[in-house]
Amino acid sequence: MTIGDLTTYRLGFGAMRLRDQPVAERAESIAILRRAVEAGVTFIDTADAYNLGENEKLVAEALHPYPDGVLVATKGGQCHPGSEWIPLGRPEYLRQQAQLSLRRLRVERIDLYQLHRVDPTVPLADQIGALRQLQDEGKVRHIGLSEVTVEQLREAQEITPIVSVQNRYNLSDRRSEDVLEYCEQHGIAFIPWLPIKPSVHEAALTELADRIGATRVQLALAWLLHRSPVILPIPGTSSRVHLEENLRAASLKLSDVDLKSLG
Repeated sequence: MTIGDLTTYRLGFGAMRLRDQPVAERAESIAILRRAVEAGVTFIDTADAYNLGENEKLVAEALHPYPDGVLVATKGGQCHPGSEWIPLGRPEYLRQQAQLSLRRLRVERIDLYQLHRVDPTVPLADQIGALRQLQDEGKVRHIGLSEVTVEQLREAQEITPIVSVQNRYNLSDRRSEDVLEYCEQHGIAFIPWLPIKPSVHEAALTELADRIGATRVQLALAWLLHRSPVILPIPGTSSRVHLEENLRAASLKLSDVDLKSLG
């Protein structure tokens, strides 16, 4: 599938759950990232708020210099100092965080920079304007949004092209259905965060999994891949075993009857 003028494999990897402490866990996290790319994953998702920027450093340590075709996407505009997630969309903050992300990822230009959350205390035009300025300066290639409505997406598109939307979406939570449909109509990549979640369809998942010889997690990911050609799931894990299981979801073929059974 395409994101702007870039092409990526349809199953990505979310790096948020990877650990960087202690040394043994960091080594395992690096091995997982390298294995994901080795297995064909070309889209890696991170953010400046994940472990106060250390997650971006981990991605760079594992993958830099980045292999041809690997797209590392990061996000700015939200901080996570403790248990809370706090939107911060002041233009000067977004510019500062983008500069720090460039340094931590060891790149001169970020291929995909996404507004992590819309800050309700700052005009959306100012937030998108700051990202557009970074784009004009050559520090950001493409711009995306996270947790937005169709109206916010339209407003942002009036300022600069938007190539991706990262909203929560899974078998149980389809509140962003209208956003997904808009993305389909306009060729915008839809990146569901929390793609795997205990589902109201657990019984149907279990029955279908037993019948076709798959896990429920694989089915949940396969359902997303079948749901729309613009969907790019980014399951994350800190286990190499689970990574391999997740990757096999891309090869599952579900019939119309299978899909109907999942609602």
